[in-house]
Amino acid sequence: MSRALVTGASRGIGAAIARALARAGHTVIINYRTQRASAEAVLADIESAGGRAVLAPFDVRDRVQVTEALDALLLDPDPIEILVNNAGIAKDNPLPSLSWEDWEQVTRTSLDGFYNVTKPLVMPMVRRKYGRIITLSSVSGVIGNRGQTNYAAAKAGLIGATKSLSKELAKRRITVNAVAPGLIDTEMTTGAPLEHILKLIPAARLGRAEEVADLVAFLASERAAYITGQVIGINGGLA
Repeated sequence: MSRALVTGASRGIGAAIARALARAGHTVIINYRTQRASAEAVLADIESAGGRAVLAPFDVRDRVQVTEALDALLLDPDPIEILVNNAGIAKDNPLPSLSWEDWEQVTRTSLDGFYNVTKPLVMPMVRRKYGRIITLSSVSGVIGNRGQTNYAAAKAGLIGATKSLSKELAKRRITVNAVAPGLIDTEMTTGAPLEHILKLIPAARLGRAEEVADLVAFLASERAAYITGQVIGINGGLA
């Protein structure tokens, strides 16, 4: 039975992805850093629906911590065939007011997190000649956004990493894609000036986490075997 690792899966888009992959029949590894209660709630949701999941607490920014956690997970005979790099944070401010700490936290979570989690899982996928690597970028990484120089840089970097890695792994039947959500109704959009934002979105509404999750679940499936190296927007026409 294949397993799917979803980083940052305790809430929001990550939690929705974990539930969607469980519905598709995968055993889901729910990664979280500090939100244990939320991660346990996602686990309970999956199990109550008849699915299988386990918790995996580690900080994607910490290479040693990630290596130890993944080494333990890889001892299981069931392969990790699906990786969803979802963990990310936002620390918004115009660049003149952006602290080094906020720059570093955002870029380390997205970019270092991508490297730390993906690298140990690539060779097991190569040996099996199968895998699905899906990374959550953002519309900000595609078109930019005021006050998000750090976030946009990190998310754009993930696009470059996705495109490069896809070329390395395509012959091994491993697909590598990025999903770039727009404004999604999660905790990250709480307090945003929605009246102004909705005027910019042709669909005139926020997206739902479940809509992003359904796209990720498709990319993780056999039906998406010929899709690789792509950045797929899900943004209501914003970009």
